[in-house]
Amino acid sequence: MINDALLRPGQLGPVLLKNRIVSTAHEPAYTEDAMPKERYRLYHKEKVRGGVGLTMIGGSACVSADSPAAFGNIDLSRDEVVPWLSAIAEDAHAENAAIMIQITHLGMRSSNFAGDWLPLVSSSRNREATHRSFTKAMEEFDFERITGDFAAAAQRVVAAGFDGLEIFHTGHIFDSFFEPWLNHRTDEYNGALLERAKFFLDVIDAVRAAVPKDFAVGTRMGVDDRREGGITEADAIELLGHYTDHGIDFLNLNVGTIDNDRRLAEAIPGMGTPSAPWLETCRRIRAAIDIPVMHAARIADAPTARYAVEDGCVDFVGMTRAQLADPYLVRKIEQKREDDIRPCVGANLCLDSIYTSGSATCIHNPATGREQTLPQEIGPDSSDRAKHVVIVGAGPAGLEAARVAAVRGHRVTVFEADCQPGGQVRIAARSERRRDLIGIVDWRQQQCEKHGVEFRFDMLADVDDVTALDPDVVIIATGGTPDTDYGLDTRATINDTWDVMNDQLRKKKEVIVYDDHGSYPALDAVERLARNGQSVTYISPERTIGIDVGAMNSPAYLRMISEFGVRVILGERLIDVARAEGRRVRATVRNEYSDLDTEFEADALVIDHGTIPNDDLYHELKPLSLNHGRTDLKAWVDGRPQPMVLRSAVGAPVPIGAGGAGHQGGSADGRERAASRDGAQTFGSPEFGYDGSGALVPVADPEWDSGFRLFRIGDAVSSRNIHAAVLEGLRIGVGL
Repeated sequence: MINDALLRPGQLGPVLLKNRIVSTAHEPAYTEDAMPKERYRLYHKEKVRGGVGLTMIGGSACVSADSPAAFGNIDLSRDEVVPWLSAIAEDAHAENAAIMIQITHLGMRSSNFAGDWLPLVSSSRNREATHRSFTKAMEEFDFERITGDFAAAAQRVVAAGFDGLEIFHTGHIFDSFFEPWLNHRTDEYNGALLERAKFFLDVIDAVRAAVPKDFAVGTRMGVDDRREGGITEADAIELLGHYTDHGIDFLNLNVGTIDNDRRLAEAIPGMGTPSAPWLETCRRIRAAIDIPVMHAARIADAPTARYAVEDGCVDFVGMTRAQLADPYLVRKIEQKREDDIRPCVGANLCLDSIYTSGSATCIHNPATGREQTLPQEIGPDSSDRAKHVVIVGAGPAGLEAARVAAVRGHRVTVFEADCQPGGQVRIAARSERRRDLIGIVDWRQQQCEKHGVEFRFDMLADVDDVTALDPDVVIIATGGTPDTDYGLDTRATINDTWDVMNDQLRKKKEVIVYDDHGSYPALDAVERLARNGQSVTYISPERTIGIDVGAMNSPAYLRMISEFGVRVILGERLIDVARAEGRRVRATVRNEYSDLDTEFEADALVIDHGTIPNDDLYHELKPLSLNHGRTDLKAWVDGRPQPMVLRSAVGAPVPIGAGGAGHQGGSADGRERAASRDGAQTFGSPEFGYDGSGALVPVADPEWDSGFRLFRIGDAVSSRNIHAAVLEGLRIGVGL
């Protein structure tokens, strides 16, 4: 008998799952030409290796040509998808995991100007706010064609060896028939509940007829739109009775709608919101229907998931974002290593980055989506050459480098000027909205301590402190400080967002926040000031508020700005700052479009213009290092070791400036991987190193110069974000 409820097998329709944890369907946008190729496959392969009972792929995989990919979707309308799906299915079954896919027609939630530029269709003439396209009302032949497309897509999924599929029923084409604000038809597809369900019932029948009896068919359905006139729990229970009669085997339960940014963010709640908000809804629906229920909404940790199953809220628990953060979550539960699980902090970068950078990224698991080059699980250094790694700075970059180096078996010492780790993340976590970010720091500190990292806090390290430890590798992760200079010649006091988050401006009644960064710090400062009762004017040269804050997080800030009456002025660039009467400050801005100047006065001016690297120590150490700070970019990106530096085998240590590749100001020398003596492709192993001209050469019996190699990472290089910092920490950690 398995004691842990999460690890007990369970029946999902005709499919037996080995445990109760599911990675529900989502679209990471890892497709190539709308096909789930190698990047997509390896992403899911890590999760099945990590022990998940069921992984669902293809969040919103599209069945029709007039449902073009809006966010990297898989195209299920083409036969060429089958071999790619088959490879993913083989990976899952090799690990005794089940594999399913979500299929849909996006309806109005796409673009007329994507794919083949076909007109979008919906129940009526509609327009969805996010993708901004108008639809035509479906005609009788559209119903026939799309129903056939669903059946054909299901047959392709069966041919690929999948165990099942779910039909999406939240905010796409089917729901446009249920929502009275979208369905204006006067025919058989509008009216009573079952009339509005006619199209979906026809599709269920077509799909069920196209697949074998032992193939699971479910639906991911919104059971409460939380909007007047939308689907209610009572409606959902009635509908699900009919859906079950037509062959639906399971319910993947959603709450809310997704027709604009605000409602999408509510349906997929992130940081600063309650954990698992819809479990009681799940409990009521589960008690009223005869098919298994799964659910995923901010169930981010094992205890919450365990409660959801044990207490009868769900049959299967979706931990989807949690497995983007740690695809080995289930294996660690099995091994009673829950303290090793990297926590999901709910930042929702996994969703926002699809639109900002083209594919999903986890804010603090940089290996997710990069499985081709970076490891999800760190193992010991295979070279057996344990090094002493000295890291200066315990922000996210330094902590990640320390964690990875220590897990690989190196001795690690970390200097930190503050009394605790975290750097800028600790400042950001002072925001009530982003308090969960502290999990990024806490988990890494715990992992570092578990693997023997030595921390020296309250120590502003200098050259002597570093060299006295006789390190083999020095990593500068000293971060940056706010850039408030802005090129202005002024004697007026200018504050930064750190001042706000540390409550140094609480006595200032009127504050201007000038945002020339477009990210979270300025908006966090605005919110802290506004909630303190201070009058805030937000000014930015951009044409929108917080231009780099994505759709999953911006609605909360926009609501706050409205509720607290924050004055917003856009398209204005700061050109001058001067003292004003009574210790006030005067800011002069120039309109980006009309070149007209305007003056504003306040008790304080806060500028967010990113950070300036704290790189003095790096430059002082650079001439003392073997590599003069050079990083080989090709090895860096590919997750391979950095080349060593040779001494007697080929002459003097490397003179920087010839050949090689430079991180932060160099270029690749065009030399690819060199062949080792046994013919294997290697690079940067102890058998290779830079010669006196900077060329990478093989050496049979290398002797390495005594001294240290020097690298810098994170905001010590340039002002970026948490993900970039952690990514560089991982890259250098595996590249030692």
